[in-house]
Amino acid sequence: MLYDILKTVHVLSIILWVGGMMFAHWFLRPAALQLDAEPRLRLMQDALGRFFKVVLIASLLVLITGYWMMGRIAKETVQAGLSFQMPISWWIMAVLGTLMVAIFMHIRFALFKRLRDAVQFATWDKAGTALGSIRTWVSVNLGLGILIVVVTLLGL
Repeated sequence: MLYDILKTVHVLSIILWVGGMMFAHWFLRPAALQLDAEPRLRLMQDALGRFFKVVLIASLLVLITGYWMMGRIAKETVQAGLSFQMPISWWIMAVLGTLMVAIFMHIRFALFKRLRDAVQFATWDKAGTALGSIRTWVSVNLGLGILIVVVTLLGL
């Protein structure tokens, strides 16, 4: 039962994170481009600030639940007297998922701080540069997230 709960939390956290990146990148950003720079940058700073608070929790839940589930299966396999070899898809998921969290932490604590500070002091050119950097790294994370989902579902 605990495993099922952790797997549910794991998958729901991934849906929130990857789905949110898709929404922000493919729907919110293009719609916001219709606004002038100041309201667009204020909107994106506010929306991303709210999203990043939730993703901070979700990304940590993904790591904790993912590593816990892998450890539990390894432990149960060894306790049953069998040899445990982690599937390649799990390795890919673990390594790329950890990389995604590291990238997110850079986005949240370095790049978003630049955006927030630039919006606060109305330095719109710096805010635009910071938002562009965020967009680049979110694109990387989105690509990694989609790759992980595909690899996991195909069981490669």
